[in-house]
Amino acid sequence: MLSVLSNLSNIIIPLVIFYIVAEGLLMKTNVYENFIKGAKDGFQVVIGIMPTLIGLMVSVGVLRASGFLDFVGKLTGGLTESVGFPSSLIPVTVIKMFSSSAATGLVLDIFKEFGTDSYVGLITSIMMSCTETVFYTMSVYFMAAKVTKTRFTLPGALFCTLAGIVASVIIAAGML
Repeated sequence: MLSVLSNLSNIIIPLVIFYIVAEGLLMKTNVYENFIKGAKDGFQVVIGIMPTLIGLMVSVGVLRASGFLDFVGKLTGGLTESVGFPSSLIPVTVIKMFSSSAATGLVLDIFKEFGTDSYVGLITSIMMSCTETVFYTMSVYFMAAKVTKTRFTLPGALFCTLAGIVASVIIAAGML
């Protein structure tokens, strides 16, 4: 069964590409010219959002390297520990709102220290799955779409992140 899925996944992308080209030819459009135009437009989007991405990545790196995240974790640890949220997860929570890949590095550190099946490991795994990179998503997609009025996006996204964190704690506690 696994070999069938592996073989299927190897042919899906070429089939999709063939389908797109065949559909374009049937509709009598210049497929190659449209591809080049789309690639140029995509490149322009990347150039437009690059400063934002670089700024986010540098900021996350500075926060992580400076020890500020550990300081915040220790500072708020008493409050979060009382509701069942380990203080060692505060840096992951903060960084996840900016960068999922940077948060993954912190997650691996947590797995090494506490183990994947520990209470902290379970919360971490669940939290990574049900929270979003709020600031990254807003900055990249709003900039690409030239959205200037974000209205309730940030409060709504932060509320959803909080809901995901609370759900992580509840689900992890129920699994033990």
